[in-house]
Amino acid sequence: MAFDEIKSTAALIYDEFLQNADSRTENWFLMPSPVPQTIIIAVYIYFVTSLGPRIMENRKALDLRKVLIVYNFSVVALSLYMCYEFVMSGWGTGYSFQCDLLDTSESPQAMRMAATCWLYYFSKFIEMLDTIFFVLRKKNSQVTFLHVYHHSIMPFTWWFGVRFSPGGMGTFHALLNCIVHVIMYTYYGLTAMGPKYQKYLWWKKHLTSVQLIQFVMVTSHISQYFYLKDCPYQFPIFIYIIFLYGLIFLLLFLNFWYHAYTKGKRLPKVLQAQTWSHHTNGVMNGNANHDKDE
Repeated sequence: MAFDEIKSTAALIYDEFLQNADSRTENWFLMPSPVPQTIIIAVYIYFVTSLGPRIMENRKALDLRKVLIVYNFSVVALSLYMCYEFVMSGWGTGYSFQCDLLDTSESPQAMRMAATCWLYYFSKFIEMLDTIFFVLRKKNSQVTFLHVYHHSIMPFTWWFGVRFSPGGMGTFHALLNCIVHVIMYTYYGLTAMGPKYQKYLWWKKHLTSVQLIQFVMVTSHISQYFYLKDCPYQFPIFIYIIFLYGLIFLLLFLNFWYHAYTKGKRLPKVLQAQTWSHHTNGVMNGNANHDKDE
């Protein structure tokens, strides 16, 4: 009886919770309930931290060079498409870059933004392949806590974003992230193509700068909410989450910058390279270098 009461209470709380959800996205793939995505994320974490390394322990690392080339440039193409859709559905066609509210109508523009948000959410599951490829290539040292955390938390939090607030000022960081991914996955794709393309990768050292700029812009943009006189954004909880996420990663990258480019300058070149590798593996957008041992 007690269990039935707890179950009924939980169901009631869940129903009340979803009352404020966006009815436009309720029947989209993975949207009716957070349970399916939670299972996917749990399986992902279990595979990349336990099952996968044990399976590969006594096996030869897989040669995935061709797969990585196709994968990385496919993510570049997808990121470019999402950039275009975010711009055309709001950020280049009417948004003020200040207090942009969620449009809950079923107008073509509003639905286009909602669909783009869902696609961005789904792309986070595709990017989980980053870690799986590391495991299959026996690059377990690159499967850091921060890497796995990043790839797990993004789809989980974005389910709530798409289910409740697929649009408005809370999507600016997604547009920026897509732009950064175009740059980063282009770099990863070129490195996967082999040493003869190294001459085109002179801009590797600027990747950290790109990341820093991204998080400065995310934090600056979203922090407007705290001092604008009138910004009735419908779901302020997402503002706090984005601000906190952007701030944490900004601090992590500043810490990397300090050790790699300030303290690191005083180290021998070999140690500077080791410093770059260590920090980049743990921090760079949750993605370690794809060019390791390529």
